[in-house]
Parts: sequence; C-alpha cells; structure tokens
Amino acid sequence: MEKYEELLISIRKVIRAIDLHSKQLNKSSGLTGPQLLIMQEVARVKGVTASQVAKQINLSAATVTNILDRLENRGLIERVRSSEDKRRVSLFLSDAGRASLIDAPQPLQEHFIKNFCALQEWEQSLLLSSMQRIASMMDATDIDAAPVLEIDPMHMSTEKTR
Repeated sequence: MEKYEELLISIRKVIRAIDLHSKQLNKSSGLTGPQLLIMQEVARVKGVTASQVAKQINLSAATVTNILDRLENRGLIERVRSSEDKRRVSLFLSDAGRASLIDAPQPLQEHFIKNFCALQEWEQSLLLSSMQRIASMMDATDIDAAPVLEIDPMHMSTEKTR
C-alpha cells in the first residue's frame, strides 16, 4: 500500500471516531458538540454576546447565530436586549439550559486530550504542524472549525432525514 493510501485510511479512521463520539454525545445529552460548547461559553461569561462567543470558540458569527436560534427555540438560552443600547443582545442560560449542563459530558474526547497532553512538547508540536499541513493540502485552512471533535451538525441532520 502506498504511504498516501495509509494516510488517507488514518484520516478516515479519525473522521469515523469523531462521528461515533458525536453520536454518543448527542444521545447522552441531546446536544451537539457546538451547542454544548456555546452553552458552556454562555454559562462562563454572563451576558456574553453572540459575536464574543463566536470569537472565543472559533466559529463564524453566522454559525453561532444559527445554533443560538436552535438553543433558544428549545428553551435552553435566553436573549436579552440591552435597555441602554438596543443593538446589544446579551445571552444567558435558562433554568433548563443550566440543568442540561450539569450532567453534560465534555465535548472533546477526554481520552485524546489526556494522551496528547502526556506527549512531550516536541511531539505535540510535530503532530500539530503535521495536521496543519494536512489541512492545508486539503484546502481546508479557511474552513470554520471549533475545538470540538464533531462531524458538522448540518451533515448529521441531513443523514437523519435519509
């Protein structure tokens, strides 16, 4: 087998592992990884704005707004317009949102984080630069991504309808 074939198989295994983890996260908490990450940020910074959340978790403002709409429709977050500046909308968790975070698992695979952090600094840097190079080779450097191991939620919703 050619080295590029072995690499592509390894990439596919990573994608498959992320997909399985995403399904497990959704089944156990009812939330997608990005939804959980956004809710954690709203809980961490009381009255945070959507643009601040987007910046903090490295997702586009449009993506965050779309996810916030879903979370608001489910009664997990509340948007509160400022009385001083009507343009400013602050985000807060609802009681239901706070309750859903209590038992929610971490969005990242803890096993991966533990193993990665156990590596020496040079090996972490080597892996990081290699993955950044792979992303570049796949023309994926400008793709919107948060530090959440999850398949795109839009992809998951289209699969459910098949």
